[in-house]
Amino acid sequence: MHVDYKKILIVEDEQKIARFLQMELEHEGFEISIESNGRIALDRIIQESYDLVLLDIMLPEMGGIEICKRVRELSEVRIIMVTAKDDIIDKVTGLDTGADDYITKPFATQELIARIRAALRKNTMVLPSSNDNELRVKNLVLYPERYEVYIDQQAVELTKKEYDLLEYLIRNRNIVLNRERILQEVWGYDFMGNTKVVDVYIRYLRSKLDERCKQKYIYTVRGVGYVVKD
Repeated sequence: MHVDYKKILIVEDEQKIARFLQMELEHEGFEISIESNGRIALDRIIQESYDLVLLDIMLPEMGGIEICKRVRELSEVRIIMVTAKDDIIDKVTGLDTGADDYITKPFATQELIARIRAALRKNTMVLPSSNDNELRVKNLVLYPERYEVYIDQQAVELTKKEYDLLEYLIRNRNIVLNRERILQEVWGYDFMGNTKVVDVYIRYLRSKLDERCKQKYIYTVRGVGYVVKD
């Protein structure tokens, strides 16, 4: 099944790679533009209309991480980081800055296309809830419409991905979720690499919730995954 008329901006300073990606994605029915300069790419993303951006990290004048950070202040356009860096910290940094996905060079074209399609299917994580205006666990209150979290009426500062993970865990309270399912639902794609990114974000959440308030919200079920308990 082809996804027609979706506009993608490839931000890549290696001309051969950019041209190859352009040909492959145009063959799949996408409308492709290319930009090699980071600063110009930022202006184009903000001023023009794209459905998705393939964003390299190492770029002239402005790097991909900074571009992603600035774009996220103004836009929810889908962003997939395309880079040679394979370190887990680089992946976490890219995702934490607001990227929807992260793929490492070299990669199979079909994997990239699958990730693009998954990113374009915006994952709303709509699950049953008795009151969609707020979600409560113990002394924690989460407001989905406002992206706000409070513990004992004190605001807790979370990144977008930390918030998404916490909301998903709370909406599935008392259900043990494995790492693969969490990645698929929270990140919006079938993750084809290291599941350690889930452990990293669970650790972030615990440092901001459990450790700060001396209250346990997120439990580890050894050999299975994680669960939020009432």
